[in-house]
Amino acid sequence: MPNYTAPTKDLQFVLHDLLKISESDIPGYADLEADFTSAILDEAAKLAEGVLAPLNASGDQEGCRLENGVVYTPKGFKAAFDQIKEGGWNGLDIPEEFGGQNLPYLMGSAVGEIFVSANMALNMYQGLTHGAISAILAHGSEDQKATYLPKMVSMDWTGTMNLTEPHCGTDLGMLRTKAEPQDDGSYKITGQKIFISAGDHDMAENVIHLVLAKAPGGGEGTKGISLFIVPKFIVNEDGSLGPRNGVSVGKIEEKMGIHGNATCVMNYDGATGYLIGELHKGMRAMFTMMNEARIGVGLQGYAQAAVAYENARDYALDRLQGRDVTGAQNPDGPADPLIVHPDVRRMLMDQKSFVEGARAFTLWGASLIDRAHRAGDKEADGLISLLTPVIKGFLTDKGFAMSIEAQQVYGGHGYIEEWGMSQFARDARIAMIYEGANGVQALDLVGRKLAADGGKPIMAFFELIKGFIKENEDDARLEGFLAPLKSASKDLQSAAMFFMERGMKTPNDALAGSSDFMHLFGHACLGLVWAQMAKAAYAALDSGASDRDFYEAKLATGRYYMARQLPATKMHLARIQSGAESVMALSAEQF
Repeated sequence: MPNYTAPTKDLQFVLHDLLKISESDIPGYADLEADFTSAILDEAAKLAEGVLAPLNASGDQEGCRLENGVVYTPKGFKAAFDQIKEGGWNGLDIPEEFGGQNLPYLMGSAVGEIFVSANMALNMYQGLTHGAISAILAHGSEDQKATYLPKMVSMDWTGTMNLTEPHCGTDLGMLRTKAEPQDDGSYKITGQKIFISAGDHDMAENVIHLVLAKAPGGGEGTKGISLFIVPKFIVNEDGSLGPRNGVSVGKIEEKMGIHGNATCVMNYDGATGYLIGELHKGMRAMFTMMNEARIGVGLQGYAQAAVAYENARDYALDRLQGRDVTGAQNPDGPADPLIVHPDVRRMLMDQKSFVEGARAFTLWGASLIDRAHRAGDKEADGLISLLTPVIKGFLTDKGFAMSIEAQQVYGGHGYIEEWGMSQFARDARIAMIYEGANGVQALDLVGRKLAADGGKPIMAFFELIKGFIKENEDDARLEGFLAPLKSASKDLQSAAMFFMERGMKTPNDALAGSSDFMHLFGHACLGLVWAQMAKAAYAALDSGASDRDFYEAKLATGRYYMARQLPATKMHLARIQSGAESVMALSAEQF
């Protein structure tokens, strides 16, 4: 049975040593003193370690089941869900008027990592609800907010997002679900949606579905799509629950992972729905939910890698196999622990340097969201919009790869279910697919985000790196961080220039290199945050920090990333500059 210990110390390092949140001018950040954030993270850790994590393996083994129209979650999930409710965790960053605590989004993200690592499938019920809350907050009427948000914040009711249909996934212009207007202003929703995470369950008294559908007069393609609130049970004017709506679960999908989450086929048979936002402009409203979800999925990618790494590290320290080639390290035992072997250390350092870099990158992204929303900063909004596909795509690609490396540390035991490493790999795999498959994230990055606002966000990113290097170029201790970062930034600029020069004339050249660009960009982002973390670690050591070992390990881990991972930018640049010729060389019949 795998273990989980929340990385509260490292989260505190990112929040206070790196981001210096209590010194920030973002509204609400001044209250985030170290003692306060520590108390929040410690409480989250207590719940995650003592309640959520022990249900992870059993939830995976039991899964969800559909019986007589009722969806049942695994044993223990309801009681754990109730503890999440009682702690008010879902409303951590929701306005107080709806029952939330109005803390910054950043704190919700930090807590989110802890809960996802402990039990990703269970946390998804909360995560989907939070996304639905955000969409209603941004686009709902005052009556809709008053009707739905308090119960959703308290998680008496949960929420979902319904996009995908059997014949269309990414291409939502092919969507067929219909919305017929009624005399009372409501709509009748008819159609089928698939892959609906947390689509139904036995842990809340109502489920509030946000459903994309086409109303008459909208025209073809995505321009004709509207968004509707479709509750499982109709909500009466006094807030009580009325009759069951015309929505039902057709089946629960049999999946590779996240078995504890009910991924449902949802049938809408003339269900009563209520328009949210403007008619025929549902995609804009849904993207409020999807953009938050994409950052949350990027977090899932590294959070699974984090718990997998923790267990791989412990196994390598304990498992005796072979002898250190430089001399026995455990002379009284039959063999040395795995940790002595350079290739095992390579795998562990790959994981550790990725996880800690990804954590810093994601929480920096969360702070940009706070700056955009709380301070109305348009530059921060542009930058996080640019970085969102990188957070989602790069961190989930690498998060899955790192969970596989963690599994590899175990050798044959990593392939045996009872050790738990298989579940981490299986659960991590979906993050590369849902909320927009990673190839789509890469296309979005290259096709839309690079040129957004005249290219200002990408230029701002380059200036961020340039400014950091110039500001710290006299610190000889940082040379091992600044030189690789400068090189990676040049590679990223060269790749962007290639797309600018070739994209319009031969668009396939840009599209063929989009995934490589997303990874090149991701490495540059982690290179930047590692350089920033190195500066923060040296500052802590210079100030006489008592836990020198923590900061020295941070520096060594960062040096590893700069030396062994960041050079991948050159490989990705070479692939990008090769263009599309080799990619498109075969005819369809030759595959």
